[in-house]
Amino acid sequence: MNKRVGQLQLIKKIKLNYNNYLLEFKADSILSDIKPGQFVNIQIDRSPSTFLRRPISIYDVNYQTDTISLVVKIVGAGSETLTSTEPGSIIDMVYPLGNGFSQPKAGDKCLLVGGGVGVAPLYLLAKEMNINGIKPFILLGARTAEDHILLSEFNKLGEVFLTTNDGSLQVKGFVTDHEIWSNSLNFNKIYCCGPEPMMKAVAAKAAKLDIDCEVSLENLMACGFGVCLCCVTKTHDGHKCVCTEGPVFNIKDLEWQI
Repeated sequence: MNKRVGQLQLIKKIKLNYNNYLLEFKADSILSDIKPGQFVNIQIDRSPSTFLRRPISIYDVNYQTDTISLVVKIVGAGSETLTSTEPGSIIDMVYPLGNGFSQPKAGDKCLLVGGGVGVAPLYLLAKEMNINGIKPFILLGARTAEDHILLSEFNKLGEVFLTTNDGSLQVKGFVTDHEIWSNSLNFNKIYCCGPEPMMKAVAAKAAKLDIDCEVSLENLMACGFGVCLCCVTKTHDGHKCVCTEGPVFNIKDLEWQI
């Protein structure tokens, strides 16, 4: 689907926990061909201090109702203003942007690893895998039990494993501390999104086990078109804009010390 600027109506707002919301928007045109891992860029009109659009990963797409769902974490004035918007409001949005995850081959055994709000783009990926006959294993990490979101939805799409930093839910520690890495499940593919230190740790695990791995970077993306160059990342093929060349990259292409 070619990117476009649309005026989307907020039709549903669900509070997931103390600082995360699920927002569902009705598109002003027929949706088609949005790939897991792509994102939208939203204009925040009611926040005077928010000059630039805010990039947010696409959580889900419903082609029957032409709706796009996003998970928004409150981290500043822009996201706080967006999550305080009431249903019925019109939001200016550029979508879909970036390149998404690759689809696995039939018979691949896939592990999806998400941390915090980084779980959002993995949902649509898991949903499409299910449509194509693949049930992924899903490993989700958060600081506490309360920080875990959308677990009931992920449980519908695959076998879910959880970690918490404080041990308040299932395994205590980081996602890389979970026993799933040593139980001989023989994964062919790993997909990961979350805080950069977590993704680098997962990338190191994948490299050590010689498993193909893709990560969705969360660099600051101001324009979404590759013009401002504030989101560039180092690759073995030079500097690339995360907003246009990514946000999804294979770890073999990134200049990460893994």
